[in-house]
Amino acid sequence: MSISGIQGQVLEVTVVECQKLKDTEWLSRQDPYVCLEYGSTKFRTRTCTDGGKHPVFQEKFVFTLIEGLREINVVVWNSNTLTYDDFIGSGKIQIQDVLLRGYDDRPWPLQTKTGRFAGEIKLILHYANANKPTSYAPSAPPYAAPPTPQVSLYSTPPPASRSAYPPPATAYLPPSNAYPSSGYSTASLHPFYPPITAAYSPYSYPPPLDPSVYPPPPYPPPSAYPPPSAYPPPSAYPAPPYPPPPRHPPPYGPPGAYPGMYPPPY
Repeated sequence: MSISGIQGQVLEVTVVECQKLKDTEWLSRQDPYVCLEYGSTKFRTRTCTDGGKHPVFQEKFVFTLIEGLREINVVVWNSNTLTYDDFIGSGKIQIQDVLLRGYDDRPWPLQTKTGRFAGEIKLILHYANANKPTSYAPSAPPYAAPPTPQVSLYSTPPPASRSAYPPPATAYLPPSNAYPSSGYSTASLHPFYPPITAAYSPYSYPPPLDPSVYPPPPYPPPSAYPPPSAYPPPSAYPAPPYPPPPRHPPPYGPPGAYPGMYPPPY
């Protein structure tokens, strides 16, 4: 959301504390302080002696806002007596949210010159002229006057024509067996149709066979095969002798290795 019209407005910045700062001292505790820069305006906090990694400041500064400038530069240093001050970390504070809501108290990260984490700094930003949304109560629906009843041009409504729209009861007549009997006679509803029992024959299904048309089949039915007497009975063939006669020995004996005497002479 774009915010305009902040030129010359006042922004209050309170430096609360720093947490998890990078330690630049080897033997003693470091003495941090904070520098703020917005445009050409610069502020510096007091030095927190022996603040170490968690210095506390609680100092407030007032900045005059510049149209189009939406960040504040923050640098944390370690104060030295004999040598130059040591750089601990820096960061950029975005003021877009505080210009919208009017208040911001979240911590902001700090980085070293190589982009590593150097700790956090907690600030409280306050902007009195923020564009706070105005809440309105839900409005009631607009009042609508009730419709004026229309007066009929006729004193009494004209009678409906009975011939134009016949009653639906006579348009479709249900069959006589569709509903249970209600005590009323339905014979007059179908004067031109014969009774239902005259449409069918009183005989059962299938109809019985007429002996004159279909003669009875013979019993037993004739067979296409010759009777069993056509084959000779088992006694017509002679029975095989028992026990069977012995087999005759073969006319030749088993073949030998050498003909003649056994064992053969040397």
